[in-house]
Amino acid sequence: MTNFNIPILLLTYNRPELLERVFEQVVKIHPEKIYVVSDGPKNDEDALKIERSREFLSLKSREYTIIQLNRNENLGCRESVSSGISWFFDQEEMGIILEDDCLPSESFFNYCAELLYKYKNDERIYSISGFNQQNEWKTKNADYFFSSLGNCWGWASWRRCWKDYDVDIKDFNEFVSNNGFKNSLGSHLGEIKHNMIHNGVIKNESDSWALQWGYLRHKNHGLTCIPSKSLIKNIGFGKDATHTKDHHHPFENVIANEITFPLKENFFIVPDMEYDNLMFKRENLLNRFFQRIWRVFN
Repeated sequence: MTNFNIPILLLTYNRPELLERVFEQVVKIHPEKIYVVSDGPKNDEDALKIERSREFLSLKSREYTIIQLNRNENLGCRESVSSGISWFFDQEEMGIILEDDCLPSESFFNYCAELLYKYKNDERIYSISGFNQQNEWKTKNADYFFSSLGNCWGWASWRRCWKDYDVDIKDFNEFVSNNGFKNSLGSHLGEIKHNMIHNGVIKNESDSWALQWGYLRHKNHGLTCIPSKSLIKNIGFGKDATHTKDHHHPFENVIANEITFPLKENFFIVPDMEYDNLMFKRENLLNRFFQRIWRVFN
């Protein structure tokens, strides 16, 4: 069988059981290279779980090419993930990113590969998401559509996009003063996104790295490819999660579907505003919820 030639990055912390499930799904497509970023422990209990994850990866490195970045100290979600993705794109032109609780369908990888090559030089496209918050959306039209939003539960992108990522978003005030959110998203959605990013990053109410990624995309009017059927299931809901501690999360029932190839192409490279309006409302509510959780547990 031909090896899968798109590099894959796994982001992991203290959930070895989930990492093992995701890893075993990844290797079904025979990847040429797997990168892994493992944050350091916050406490002794985490240290034991992290050691178990690293031992598992060490054993698997006898069968697969695994390139690891193991941290001795705990950097936290924001710094560990963002710097880990930068490390990945310093070495690779494009790639797929999975966290240890994002279980992909087998179709996910070829979906990402097809669109990574298709939109490689199209500067309108910033990312390829494998997760669809609705599970299914307008499946008769095409196998994917475009959104002003993104999602970090199984995604892919290019160095050309990530190279301008700034975890501190130092030009935020300038962007706001130039009506950047309004120009990119319109008055209503722009205000929602402005408040989310201001509270989460500028006021430091969240340990998120993804808000800054969304900011970069909005600043450049970038779009995300969303699959018409979700190709990712989040298996990480529970007390050990960083953001998804609630077992009754509205996305817990979204499944990892399979799709057929070649993909049915979407020729209209504009955001689906019906989807975006629906998701902005939900994302805003969830973001407030995550910020409250982060304050409680930190």
